[in-house]
Amino acid sequence: MTWLAIGLFLGLAVLGMPLAFALGFGSLAGLWMLDFELVVMPQRMLHAVNSFPLMAIPLFMLAGELMVRAGIMDRRISFANSLVGRMHGGLAHVTITSGTIFASVSGAAVASASAMGSTLVPSLRKYYPDAYSGAVIASAANLGPVIPPSNAMIVYALMAGSSVSVGGLFMAGILPGILLAVGFMVIASWISWKRGYPLTGERFNLCNVGRQARRAIVIIMMPVIVVGGIVGGIFTATEGAAIAVVYSAFIGFAVTRRLRIADLPGCLYRAAVTSAMVGALIAFASVLTFIFTIEMVPMMLSSFIQSLTADPMIFILLTMALLVVIGMLIESNAAYIMLVPLFAPVAVLYGIDPLYFGFLFMYNLVVGMMTPPVGVLYFVMSGITKVPMMTLVRESLPFVAFQFAILGLCIAFPQIVTALPRALGY
Repeated sequence: MTWLAIGLFLGLAVLGMPLAFALGFGSLAGLWMLDFELVVMPQRMLHAVNSFPLMAIPLFMLAGELMVRAGIMDRRISFANSLVGRMHGGLAHVTITSGTIFASVSGAAVASASAMGSTLVPSLRKYYPDAYSGAVIASAANLGPVIPPSNAMIVYALMAGSSVSVGGLFMAGILPGILLAVGFMVIASWISWKRGYPLTGERFNLCNVGRQARRAIVIIMMPVIVVGGIVGGIFTATEGAAIAVVYSAFIGFAVTRRLRIADLPGCLYRAAVTSAMVGALIAFASVLTFIFTIEMVPMMLSSFIQSLTADPMIFILLTMALLVVIGMLIESNAAYIMLVPLFAPVAVLYGIDPLYFGFLFMYNLVVGMMTPPVGVLYFVMSGITKVPMMTLVRESLPFVAFQFAILGLCIAFPQIVTALPRALGY
């Protein structure tokens, strides 16, 4: 374990490697010092990514890319604007509502931030400072991993094994996701009123809402069909992701008619690049998990934590505090892959509901995407808006504080997480 840590440190700090390559470098050091044949490494990596459930991630990524190219963002924005555009912070509400809808398609925060940033920033900067616009988009994009379908939930369920189902985690995220979206809108209204930002959009008109709803109904039906089918046991998460791709392509070619054959290579390329990064992290981190197992790290960690406390709630609080720090320093997908195999079995030993613990674990790291210095969403939005990262961080503080408040609420009242999944038989 010492040489594994040294290898990771050298890869990250000294050689400046990306995280995935640093994981591989550290794994090589660990296997070498344990006198294992290095052929074990590619075998474990191949086994980790040779997974049918894991195929859902690139498929959901591709569905999101197709929907953006198909012009579905425009219909979604028009529908959201007809509902909430005239309120204080109207265009911010449109952004949050659009993020909520897009979350039910892409399942990824970075994809949502990129799509909404390129589409909404030109309109937002007419009324708001770029820093505030970037903070609102980043917060709305962070709904992506919380509201189903969620790539983060798929990765967590894959790493936790049979103790947690993807469908159960999907349902666990619905109520917290709604609370987040509503809270973001309240914060946006308060900030807009306090700073005197102008009203945007047209006055509420029921006829206009109905017209925009008819144009957007094909978009609204997609998550109903995909998530409903997964939860209802009609198809798996991977099959649902494939249906989402076909549905998106159908809308683009037959309904909006803005998707062209020439657009497909670009969509496939962008989805492949994003998915490859996730796949590389999973592959390299699987070797770390193998080393943890043969070195009996889960058992040592379990014994150490149980020696500290026998109270399950204290274990949850300690774990959540640790994840807050980890979320600031490590990319979330890498954290799932390295830490879920360690902490999920310990939570079971404490008698904690695996679904409840899984959601808290996943959600904590999702919030970490908006905590510096490794706040991935800030890097995305800084690149789009050209606003310095620390300025975005300051503008985002109310939204980040509210996300942590929802985490505390879910810890204090587990029913927020578990009520819907249990009612559906999970």
